[in-house]
Order: sequence, then structure tokens, then C-alpha cells
Amino acid sequence: MKYLYHLITKYPLSSCLIAVIWYLCFFTPPHTKLNEVDNIDKWTHTAMYLGTCTIIWIEYLRRHQRVAWCKAVALAWMAPLLMSGLIELLQAYCTDGRRSGEWLDVAANSIGVTMGLVIGILLAKYRGKA
Repeated sequence: MKYLYHLITKYPLSSCLIAVIWYLCFFTPPHTKLNEVDNIDKWTHTAMYLGTCTIIWIEYLRRHQRVAWCKAVALAWMAPLLMSGLIELLQAYCTDGRRSGEWLDVAANSIGVTMGLVIGILLAKYRGKA
């Protein structure tokens, strides 16, 4: 519990974005004209995870003099991937059909997180913290 409090206080924007992702993944979205755009759902997943992962990196780099690569990659890459898989499993088995868990969503999330990882590595090298 203490570690969770530490993460929320040290990474407030990241924590907020993660909470928004959890909310968006379990509410029933209204039908709009955007639903007619091909693969809009996958683009949305990629953008959400790219943005969240990039913000995690920015907050991490602001608080650390040097990058502890194992910890940073676990926090900003592996944790969002695991969260993504968990969310899809919960959507598939715990929403009574309101939401469907899709492995293509996990793939889109993985693309976003990996793009965020690349951005984080580039930011660390640019700021001389690598």
C-alpha cells in the first residue's frame, strides 16, 4: 500500500491517465459517427498507451538523475502491457457482454507502449540521463 501511495504521489499525471484508461475501458461508449472510421478503436488504444507511457517517462526523468533501466522499463513498458492484458481479460469475462476483450486491442496497446519506450529512451539520451 505504501508503494502504491509512493507511485501516485511521485507520478500524479501518470496515475491520473491510468485511472482514465481503466474508466474508459469499462464504461459503455455511446455510438457516434467516429464508429464508422475503420479501426478507430485500435488507433484510440495506440494513442492512449503511447500518451500514458510517454508521460510516465517524462515524470520518471524529472525525478531521477540517472535512469535505472530495469526499473524504468518495468514501470513504463512492462506494467502498461500487463495492465492491457488484464483489462482485456476483464472485459471478456466480467462485463456481461457490454465490452469484448480483443487481443488486437492488446496488440494496439503494445504498439503504443513500445513507441512510448522509444520516445523515453530518446528523451533520456537527450537529457543526458542515459
